[in-house]
Amino acid sequence: MRRLLGVFAHPDDEVFCAGGTFARHTAAGGDAVVVSATRGEAGQIRDAAAATRRTIAEARERELRAACAELGVGRVRLLDYVDGTLADVDAEQLTGEVSGLISEFAPDAVITFGADGGYGHPDHQAIGVATTEAVARLGGAAPRLFHSHFPRSRLLLLDRLAHWLREFDFRFQGQGDFVRAFSLFTRESTTMGFAGDHIEVGWFPAGTAIVEQGEQPSSLYLILSGEVDVLQEQPDGVVEHLRAMRQGQFFGEVALAQGSARTATVVAKDSVTCLVFSPGSPTLFGGRGAGAGLPAFAGGNGLDLSGATTVIDVSDHVDRKLAAIAAHRTQYPIEPGMFPPAIAREMLGREYFIRVHPPVEPETDLFAG
Repeated sequence: MRRLLGVFAHPDDEVFCAGGTFARHTAAGGDAVVVSATRGEAGQIRDAAAATRRTIAEARERELRAACAELGVGRVRLLDYVDGTLADVDAEQLTGEVSGLISEFAPDAVITFGADGGYGHPDHQAIGVATTEAVARLGGAAPRLFHSHFPRSRLLLLDRLAHWLREFDFRFQGQGDFVRAFSLFTRESTTMGFAGDHIEVGWFPAGTAIVEQGEQPSSLYLILSGEVDVLQEQPDGVVEHLRAMRQGQFFGEVALAQGSARTATVVAKDSVTCLVFSPGSPTLFGGRGAGAGLPAFAGGNGLDLSGATTVIDVSDHVDRKLAAIAAHRTQYPIEPGMFPPAIAREMLGREYFIRVHPPVEPETDLFAG
């Protein structure tokens, strides 16, 4: 039975780095161990019912064990380092502790962070460096070592969501829990590189024309609070009120899905906040109206793999990965079934790694092997 060891900094790292890979490995009968150097006590509390600052370390340990159970990981080990301090720990001490774990668990393969820490987190970088050094010291007896890799996706959620919304024969409206969870999950997804959108929260005072009839589409909007009116100007100049929209409803999807100009103007009825999905950062001098210089929208596909040596298809295990994410309730107060399955599979259905040991040797023959 092959054993897979993951060495990470915090509870929830295991899911985003390799959750699908753990699920796939254990489903095939493999053994898996997850180590977290800290209990994540400096993390966010995004569900106040799940923890307080006093109890968050205990809560996140429980969440880690529950998430690993969803992934089929049979053994979990937490070290006693303080969240946010790994970069200050003596490097030899940390490397020695990881060396002891490798000796104890005798894995066939190890997963950890690379030198970039995924997105520059100092704790991620420190545990990645220590684990890499611990493996290197074993020389020829070392297990295979992989660094988690997060290629920047060119997938645009605004494109996928626009087409998903058009599949309904009614106007979709998510409830409060959906709005909170969807906002959190999509913004985290762009941080991790799972999607390429620019996502921001926009505030629009009463009376603001958020989108204008005749403009080319560049953004999709989810109403977080407030109410808007949808108005359409007729050829004779008469403005018709089509509908009012409120929290949990999207607008802007029709023109995006059809590749046409905006068919109506959307005006803030009172103070409105929206989650705004765009293909790029807003331009400061684009103007408004039919000739506006808005960020170009042309759909989105593909990845910038930038050095990935190993791509694992985990599409059959996305449901388990989402369940593991949801187990980290203090960080991700979501329900797995909230998200369109096809979009979830496209975003989360592959995981990427860089093989560090044994190193990948450059080929010198086009017909080698």
